Amino acid sequence: MNTQNTPSPVSNALEHGHDHSKAAPENIALNPDAKGDQETTLRITGMDCADEVAALEQVLRPLKGVRDVRVNLMGGKVTLSHEASVTAAQLISTIATTGMKATPDGEDTADLEGAKRMRQIAVSISGLSLGLGMLVEWLKFGPEWIADVAYAIAIIAGGWFTVPKAWRALQRRALDMNVLMTVAVAGALLIQQWSEGAAVTFLFALSELLEAFSLARARKAVQALMQLTPETALLKDGETFREVPVAEVAVGATIAVKSGARIPLDGEVLKGNSAVNQAPITGESMPVEKKPGDGVFAGTINGSGSLEVRTTKASTDSTIAKIIHLVEEAQSQKAPSQRFVDVFARYYTPAVMVAAVLVMLLPPLFFGGVWLTWFYRGLVLLVIACPCALVISTPVSVVSGLTAMARRGVLIKGGAVLEAVGKLKALCVDKTGTITEGKPRVIKVITVNSKDETEIIRIAAAIDTHSEHPLAQAVVTYANDKKVQFPRSENYQSLDGRGAEADLDGHRYFVGNHRLAHELGVCSSEIEEQLAAIEADALSVVVVGHRPHGDCKGEVLGILAVGDAMRANAPAAIAALHRAGLTKIVMLSGDNQRTASAIAKQCGIDEAHGDLLPDQKIERVKALIAELKYIGMIGDGVNDAPAMAAASVGIAMGGAGTDTAIETADMALMQDDLSMVAEAILLGRRTVGIIQFNIAFALVLKAIFLVLALLGYTSLWLAILADTGATLLVIANALRLLRGGNTFAESSHQ
Repeated sequence: MNTQNTPSPVSNALEHGHDHSKAAPENIALNPDAKGDQETTLRITGMDCADEVAALEQVLRPLKGVRDVRVNLMGGKVTLSHEASVTAAQLISTIATTGMKATPDGEDTADLEGAKRMRQIAVSISGLSLGLGMLVEWLKFGPEWIADVAYAIAIIAGGWFTVPKAWRALQRRALDMNVLMTVAVAGALLIQQWSEGAAVTFLFALSELLEAFSLARARKAVQALMQLTPETALLKDGETFREVPVAEVAVGATIAVKSGARIPLDGEVLKGNSAVNQAPITGESMPVEKKPGDGVFAGTINGSGSLEVRTTKASTDSTIAKIIHLVEEAQSQKAPSQRFVDVFARYYTPAVMVAAVLVMLLPPLFFGGVWLTWFYRGLVLLVIACPCALVISTPVSVVSGLTAMARRGVLIKGGAVLEAVGKLKALCVDKTGTITEGKPRVIKVITVNSKDETEIIRIAAAIDTHSEHPLAQAVVTYANDKKVQFPRSENYQSLDGRGAEADLDGHRYFVGNHRLAHELGVCSSEIEEQLAAIEADALSVVVVGHRPHGDCKGEVLGILAVGDAMRANAPAAIAALHRAGLTKIVMLSGDNQRTASAIAKQCGIDEAHGDLLPDQKIERVKALIAELKYIGMIGDGVNDAPAMAAASVGIAMGGAGTDTAIETADMALMQDDLSMVAEAILLGRRTVGIIQFNIAFALVLKAIFLVLALLGYTSLWLAILADTGATLLVIANALRLLRGGNTFAESSHQ
């Protein structure tokens, strides 16, 4: 294991090692005074929910020599600070007592993939066996034992991973969801309800598998972030450059960045001019011109120019490294959902089991009751205590809601997220790629000096066809879309930071920005007014003109307004969000404030905040959470990922979004249709209502039959009927989510 003295949070997020050489004491006991500065990071197989996190902390915190335990559920890892006497082998063996497997971080994950496949196979066998048993039972095909065998296989396969967890939880004196499910199945088997036990086992195993799958996808987020920066840099060594790992580049060193390459480290431009795409960091929709003295970020993409950069930060302190840390921190700070059923079962199951035993023993021992009568009543009580309807009510509702949204092209990662979506009070939206299309395009063409629009586009495209600059490509794309035929100009020359010029039809033409027009002396007061009006709308200008030469004074022929167009359905989608009950919609953008305000006003957004970096977006999100509690954040870029992780619900625009944003998000819109967020909110609210109704219904029915059982007014078969009936009713109510009709819960609130 690599040892580090007071490692930084960012370095912890990026580097971990392991050591198996140190000897360890035979017995490990509680030692809160441990002051070790060693660190070990282990990858955990089988950690899929808060129960496993609690189990890890429960067994690791008391270890002698362990100073701190940091469990990263999203990353599937646990990092321990400890004394040198504690070895990785000791930690791995301790974690094994929870039923989870620990391996040194960075080692082969074949075992992890194997365990995942085994779990999928077991759940599949459970589902197929359950279906076979129900088919045999319904069609009266063959003797009853065939169905019972199928149900038994379903129970064994579905409970293969659950029952051991329940047993270990009991050993730790904890009654978690696994114990609850196991008790439910045991109760069903006790009364020979094999089909019910098999159904509970399969549905619970399936819901756990879906949760594990969603979490596994989310764990790819940090890996995608880390791939944004190159692993090597061209370091200046005398008069030459040599390729070295970025970790070896010292602060203050000079590196070269080729055109089209990603910038490896934060720094300051020493030589060269280029347009840099900063969208992965700042969210700006347009590339930013860089000249000597300007700062650049690691992970951003250099344009057509070549740059020499003096590094200002080490690789572990770069802006992108901080984003990685912010994502991890935001995920760890997001409190796990408080599952009412799990908390309730912690008290309900043992209480009813104790009550059943007391009912069996106390009346005959102290009040002269008949043993057989009170034993039967205790047995009925145990049957009623079987929480099948209670256990199934939540997962079936959640699976129905998730399936309903998947059919609409919206992927929601888990039941807790779906419930949170239904509770949203406000939504933060990114501008670029969310409200707007995320790519520059020509918005309008203004003709000057009697030149027609087609001729202006032809000249501009003939020059810009030589360039890979995003603005130039927007012009060429516009010409192609308009089916304007243009030749390839000659004697092309790029004018760094200003535009370009070339020969066409025997004349020298130029395309460039406002600055170039001034330098060439072709700006008039009328043109200045037109340029100011375009820039007031937060659009970029491309001036097209005849270059001054010889006795020719030159002239401006036309102006192209280039910007990031608003999505056509954005205003309607924002209106739908307001109708869905959101009290506030806020735009958070890396673009300038004028652009953000203009776009927000056009589409009906309540507030707009521009010029924000990732950490500033997080602060805005946290402020809204403090005010309204349940806040969503929708975006499509890496710069949005930390804010999405900090929000109650992170929403990614799927098609246009980066992999990192999508994997970090709790909800992904696969068709980039913002209007689906409003539909998801409404469905989330319906799902929350159904879950609450189903739980209340199951509990009230249980309470009624508990009283009847104590008074002797019910029987075993009535208890079975009540439990099975309640289960079927809550399932039927939940499945109505798939059809979009009113549910029992909705009807009860109308």
